[in-house]
Parts: sequence; C-alpha cells; structure tokens
Amino acid sequence: MPRSSALKRAWRYPRRWWLVGFLLLVLLAGLLGVLVFLAREYEWAREQDGLSRDVEALANDMRSELTRNTQMLQLLNTADPDIALWAQRAERVLQGHRELVRLEWRNPDMTLLVPSNSPYLGNVFQTLPRDQALPDIRRACDAATRSSGPSFSSNYFWPVAGGRGLELMEMCLPITQSGMPKGFLVGTYSLPAMMAEWAKSAVVSGRGLAFTEGDGTRLSLHSTVPGGRDLMQASALLDLPGHTLQLQLQSPRRALGLFPNVLTAVVGALSLSLLVVLMFLARDMRRRWRAERELADALAFRKAMENSLITGLRARDMQGRLTYVNPAFCDMVGWTPAQLLGTGLPAPYWPAELLDVYQQRQAVRLAGQALPREGFESMFLRRDGTHFPVLIIEAPLIDAQGTQTGWMSAVLDLSEQRRVEELNRAQQERLQATARLAMMGEMASLLSHELNQPLAAIASYANGSLNVLADPQREPDLLPSAMRQILAQADRAARVIKSVSDFVRRREQVREAVAPSDLLASIQPLVALQAGKSGIRVVTDVQVDVPLVLCDRTMVEQVLLNLARNGMQAMPTGDPPARSGWRVLTLSVQSVQPDPSTSARRWVEFAVTDHGLGLSEEAQAQLFTPFFTTKAEGMGLGLSLCRTVIEQHAGELTHAPAQPRGTVFRFRLPAAPTL
Repeated sequence: MPRSSALKRAWRYPRRWWLVGFLLLVLLAGLLGVLVFLAREYEWAREQDGLSRDVEALANDMRSELTRNTQMLQLLNTADPDIALWAQRAERVLQGHRELVRLEWRNPDMTLLVPSNSPYLGNVFQTLPRDQALPDIRRACDAATRSSGPSFSSNYFWPVAGGRGLELMEMCLPITQSGMPKGFLVGTYSLPAMMAEWAKSAVVSGRGLAFTEGDGTRLSLHSTVPGGRDLMQASALLDLPGHTLQLQLQSPRRALGLFPNVLTAVVGALSLSLLVVLMFLARDMRRRWRAERELADALAFRKAMENSLITGLRARDMQGRLTYVNPAFCDMVGWTPAQLLGTGLPAPYWPAELLDVYQQRQAVRLAGQALPREGFESMFLRRDGTHFPVLIIEAPLIDAQGTQTGWMSAVLDLSEQRRVEELNRAQQERLQATARLAMMGEMASLLSHELNQPLAAIASYANGSLNVLADPQREPDLLPSAMRQILAQADRAARVIKSVSDFVRRREQVREAVAPSDLLASIQPLVALQAGKSGIRVVTDVQVDVPLVLCDRTMVEQVLLNLARNGMQAMPTGDPPARSGWRVLTLSVQSVQPDPSTSARRWVEFAVTDHGLGLSEEAQAQLFTPFFTTKAEGMGLGLSLCRTVIEQHAGELTHAPAQPRGTVFRFRLPAAPTL
C-alpha cells in the first residue's frame, strides 16, 4: 500500500472514532435525562399507587365495620324483648359506637315504637321533625324487605342547632320472629363520625379525607391538605346494599431532587465511567474489526462449500490442480482429501479409456471458453475400479479482488437416478404386458356374458325351424319368420362383439340419435321369448313426445336387455299369474325436465320395474361389484357392465324398492339436440 494511502486511512480512523465518541456522549446525556425523568415518574407513580391502596384499605375497613355493626344490631331484637329491655340494649350499643346517632324500633307499618339517641350528640332531630326523613327510611325498608337483609338509604343533609348540619344515612334491618315480620330496626349513621371513628390516624395524617359525589363535590369532610400545593388524589367506592358512597383521599406530592433516588445517581456514575472505558477500548475495537472482517470472509468461503453434504464440491486452480474437496466428493470417488489435494492432470478418478477426451475438455476450459450452465454428464472411476455416471456443473472461482483463480465444480452422482430409471422402464414393460392380459380377460368375460342372449335366441329359433321342417303341415309360414329372426340375432351378436371390443379398448364410440321406442322394440323379441317361457307379462309405457336420445345403440340395448332379464329372473315362479299384477315386468320411458339452477340439458329416464322379492342389504352393498352374483349360473358382470356403459353416456344407474314389492332400476340418457 502506498504511504499516502496509509496516512489517509490512519487519519480517517481517528476522526471517525472521535465522531463516534461525541455521539456516545450525546447519547449518554440523553440517557441520563431520560433516566431522571423516568425515575421521577416512577416515584410519583409509586406514591399514587400507595395512595390508591390506602383509600381502598379505608373503604374495606369501613365496609367491614358496617357489616359488624349490622350483625350486632341483629341481636337487639332476639328473644322477643319488651320496649324497656330493647331501650337498654340500644343505649349500650350507642355508647360503644359514636358513628350511630339514633336507633329506632318501628312497626311493619313504619310507626315508631321506641327511639334511642346517641349520648354524645343527643337528639339531632330537634330542629326539624323526624318525619321529613321518613321517605328515605321507607325506601330503605322496602329494599330490605325485598332482599331479606339490611339496606341503606341515600345520604342526606340534616341541619342541627347552631347553624350547622350533618350528612346522615339510614340503615334499615327487617325484624322477623318464627318467619313472621315483626317490624324494622332503623339505624342512623353520621358520615363525619364514620370517618372519625374508622379512619386510621397513620393513614390520614397529613392527608385530606372526605366523602364526595361522583362529580367530586364534597359531602362530608374529615381532614384537609393546605392549598397551593401539587396534590394527588385517589378514590374508592364504598358499595353498600341499596347505596354507594365514594371515599376520596388527597395527599401532597413529595418534592424530588435532581436525582430522585440513589439508584439513579449510581447508574449515572456508572454511565460516565462506561464512557471512559469505551474511549480506551476504541483502539482495540478497530483492530478487532479488521481481524473479524478477514475471518468472516474465510468462514463464509468455507461454510459455502461445507454446507453441501450430498453434492460433491471440488476447486481447481488455473493449472488443473485440486485445491479443495468436500467430504461428499471424497465419499463419491473413494479417495481421502490428503490423497486428492495437490494432484494435477490426469486426475486419479478419470477412467483410463477416457483420458484423451478429458484432457481435450480441460484444454478447452483453460482456454477461457464458456461452459454450459446446465452442466454436462461424465464418467468417473471409484478407487475400487467401478465406473459411475456424474453430472458436473462448473463456474469460475473469483477471489475478493475480482480475479479468477480457478474453477469451482459441483458433482452429482447419477448412479441412483440411472438405477431408478431402469427400474421404471422394466416396470412399465411389465405393466403393459399385464394390461394386455387383463384386456384379453375382460374382453373374453364380456363376450361370454353378452353373447349368451343372442346365441340363446338363435338356438330357440333354430329348434323351432327344425320342428317346422319335421312337420311341414303344422305351420309352414313360421319358417321364413324364424330364419329372419336367426339372421337378426346373428347380426346382433356381431354388433355386440364389435361394441364390446370398442368398449374394452376404450375407443371413442359412435353415438347416434335413437327413439326410445325403437330401443324397446329392438329387445322386444328376446324379452318376449323369455317372458313367455316364465309366464311373465311385459308392459311398456313410453311417454308421448319423448325426445330422441344420443347413445351407442347396441350397448344401451344390452343394458335394457340385461336389466329386463334380471327383473324376470328375480320374480319367483310360485307367484300368482300375471293377471294378478305380481308377475309383471314394466319397461317405462319418460322425459325429465332440466333444472335451471344446475344445467339446461334435457334427459330421458328409462325404468325397469319387477315385482320380485327385492334386494337384501348385503346384495345392495355389492350390487355393482364385478363377479358378484346372487344367481347360481350368473357371472356377476351384467350390472357392472351396465353401470360402466351408462357412466360413459354421462348418466347414472340407480335402484330403489318398488311397491308393493320388487325393485326398480333407473338410468338417464342425454336427449339429442334439436335442430
């Protein structure tokens, strides 16, 4: 570094630290000011909290004294005393309680039986008649009667002799004997006497105590604080049955000095000492800052490489020598860091047969040509001689001054990925073979199931033709009709084979617009043939003006035929004849109006109703399961195939009990669009 630059830096550091020291001094002065202010506020808050606790304690004490007085007054009317005995008891109570100025025993109609006045104040009701306070007494006694306990009236001002007055409050206590009301005990309290008797001198000394209104107006004063001083005040509510008083306590605010307490002074001295210590530590902190910056650079470089534990990392200089490898790279190739660091080209993990290719690639890299950011695949050699594929991503290694010092490489082991890809390929081949076998089995099962009906019809018509040929004189006109039916059923069998083949291969089926009556007419000969053998009457009910349906005709005919055959087989042979309504199979078609809230598409509903024995709960749970059947010779594929065909038409196959017995199967097909 040039000498002039060193001098500039040496001059710049002292100036910076002097600025830091000045800012610290300002900060410390502000801190001391804030500390003094907070300490002063803290002391005042403590005084205010103490004042609040004292007034709450006074209110609790008064509440407790009033409760004890109430319990004491309840004893006056025990054992049914007479008037003289009651007066003696009342006098003893008034002698021991200066806060009470009068006790009265009144009848239930509020007439006065006997009064007793305080020996200290005499009769305070001489100036004005006692009846003027009777409304307050009545309200208190009414409340006491409702609550079956003591109740207090609102406080009121009562003038006495000498132009003075007292703030009084009435307490009414109902008197009962054997559950029957016997009158009321009325006690008159003096608010000044309550404060004088129950306020502790240690709490009230030097403070002002008074009963006040909610707006701060004084009702009764016990002591005051000299005016002209900063006062603190706290209030507490004296909750009584029927009335609430507010007790207020005032106290002068104590003057504080510059340092409110010793703790603040100590903290201030320690802060000044800390500033001196900081000034001595400034030089050492500069040196530490430089060392920490260099150490942080080194740790950041080391941490960036060591954090990757799965990806192998290597660093090489411009000559190709290894300068750094992480543990993951060593585990990958099988050599230790001591064996790899410092080695040049060719690298020990290069396969011998690829040395020329790797040497040429290294020459291109050293020439400064750009490398692909997505990396390149290569082959490495482990120490045990096994080869494994890797993906290498390289980038230039730049130092703090911006100079390239080598190359940094991230190496990913692709052995597991290649193994998984091979397993997936083999699994796909096995799945394709299994799918082909399953398709062949499904096609064979469906063909055997669906060809039973046309083949059975062909056999029936062929037997009938043989019978006609054996006896031409019987019904010679039936032979051409039987041959036409044989041709029609053979053509139907061919169409079934083609439809099942397309269904199994999931090919796009051809949909056409078909009249529902034509679908029923197509299966009518086969249904009538089986119905005639079983003694079952087939009824068709097609709604007038039902629209055409868009469907695969052959597959839908098979669905109708399967449902009709199942319905006929479900009706037991022991039922009454078809005229009674039991052995009847009903095929019905009706149009379903669209729901505007869900879809505007029109549907046509087909229903096949039998009057068999119905379905059990077990059969309903597995009804559409492939290969589940309740028939001795059934294959269990009919209903599963029917549901699949209907779902391919965007419909749904459902079933429900029929009345009076049996089962009805319903499915919907979309109506063909109208032109």
